[in-house]
Amino acid sequence: MDGNGRWAKQKGGLRIFGHQNAIKAVRETVETAAELGVQYLTLYAFSTENWARPAHEVMALMQLLVHTIRQETATLLKNDIRLQAIGDTASLPASCQRELAEAIDLTKQGSRMTLVLALSYSGRWDLTQAARLLSEAVAAGTVQPTDVTEKTISAYLSTAGMPDPELLIRTSGEQRISNFLLWQLAYTELYITDLLWPDFRRQHFQEAIRVYQQRERRFGKTSEQLNVS
Repeated sequence: MDGNGRWAKQKGGLRIFGHQNAIKAVRETVETAAELGVQYLTLYAFSTENWARPAHEVMALMQLLVHTIRQETATLLKNDIRLQAIGDTASLPASCQRELAEAIDLTKQGSRMTLVLALSYSGRWDLTQAARLLSEAVAAGTVQPTDVTEKTISAYLSTAGMPDPELLIRTSGEQRISNFLLWQLAYTELYITDLLWPDFRRQHFQEAIRVYQQRERRFGKTSEQLNVS
C-alpha cells in the first residue's frame, strides 16, 4: 500500500495526512475482496524498515493503527472476516499489541475471509526467524537436517498454514517488492499501478483481478502441458 506520503505532499499536507486518507482505500479493498470471494488478503501495513522513519511519523502511525483496529473490528465481525497478523508484533507499542490481540480473538470464528496485517514485517525478518526456529529444532533433535524440505521451511515462516499469494498489487508505480514475503512470492503474479494508495478504490481492485484472470500461471511448465485435458 504505497504512496501515502507522496499523495499528502501533492495535497500540501503532512505525511500523516496521507496515512489517514488511506483508510478508505483499505476499507474498500477489504470489502471488495470479500465480495469477490478472496479467501486471504494480506495488507503490508508497516515494515521493519519503517521504524527508521522520523519518530513523530512512527508514533502517529501507531496511534492511527490502534484507532483503526478498534474502529473496524465491529465491521469485521459483521462481515464474518477473521483478522490475523504476521511480523515482529512484539516490537509494537503495548497499546497496539493489546488492540491487535483483542481484535484477533474477537474475530477468530470468521470464515468468509482472512485479513492478514503485516506489521513490523519484512521478508528477511521472516526468513531469519524461521531459520532460527528451525536450527533450534535441529539442535533439539526434533528435526533431522536431512528432513528439511521447502515444506519444512514454509512451516516455520510466520505465514505457516496460509496459502502462498496468487496476486501482489503494488501501488505508486514502484518496480520492486520491498522486502515483502520474499519466500512466498516465488510464483506470485505482479500487478503494478501508478495510482497512489489513498486513491485506490473498488474499481481499481476489480481491474487488478481482471488482469490477473488473464494471466497464464505455468509454474515452470509449458502452455501445452497446462492445456492437456
